[in-house]
Amino acid sequence: MNKEGLILIDKPVALTSHDVVLQIRESLHFRKVGHFGTLDPLATGLLLIAVGRATRFFPFYSKMDKSYRGIIKLGWATSTYDTEGEPITEPVSSWPPREEIEDIFQSFLGRVRQLPPLFSAKKFKGKPLYYLARQQKEVKRQPIEIEIYRFQLINYQPPLIEFELDCSSGTYVRTLAHDLGEKLGCGAHLYQLTRTKIGHLDLKLSFTLEKIAELAAKQEYEKFIIPLEKLLPFFPKLILDERGSFLIS
Repeated sequence: MNKEGLILIDKPVALTSHDVVLQIRESLHFRKVGHFGTLDPLATGLLLIAVGRATRFFPFYSKMDKSYRGIIKLGWATSTYDTEGEPITEPVSSWPPREEIEDIFQSFLGRVRQLPPLFSAKKFKGKPLYYLARQQKEVKRQPIEIEIYRFQLINYQPPLIEFELDCSSGTYVRTLAHDLGEKLGCGAHLYQLTRTKIGHLDLKLSFTLEKIAELAAKQEYEKFIIPLEKLLPFFPKLILDERGSFLIS
């Protein structure tokens, strides 16, 4: 049975994206496995795992828009912009009104330039920013252009803000949480995050690592691997003759 294709994973909390790759390699007994789009260890949700020649689809899937749901905690900012970091502002206990938060959410919409967090995998002169941050080295981060399509407040129970977000690839949700806290003047950090969609692919169609290990043990790969011929269904098809196939192989 062909193992090549795309796997939709529901990543649990605490695992890195590379941890997931290692577990899939072990379940499939297949070396050529990679992931499209990193999820922080504290984040959960949809992670795309490519097997075999599907790894060549990275330029397409890595640039797809993303959707998230999550929780921002007001009261203080942290060094990593999430719950892993140390507090960098004094805690407060007075909370802004819902209307003010919704207005600031709206101000984030559209094309904006965003500064990556110091503790991130973004590279600076070939080294991840988090590596340089741990060495307490000064780094001049370059802002990146992103686009926020929807940033909606779902529920507000101070100090917690539940939200949904639709955004372009490359958006740091942790930075949005941090910037929100700065604009509100009370500090904030990302408390919880789940990725729900990547392009047309939905978390509802994903599998847990335990389920994949179970199906792989029975060699029922067709139940969880999207085959190569079904990837990028929105792209037009081009049928090649033997010579054309040879030229692009």
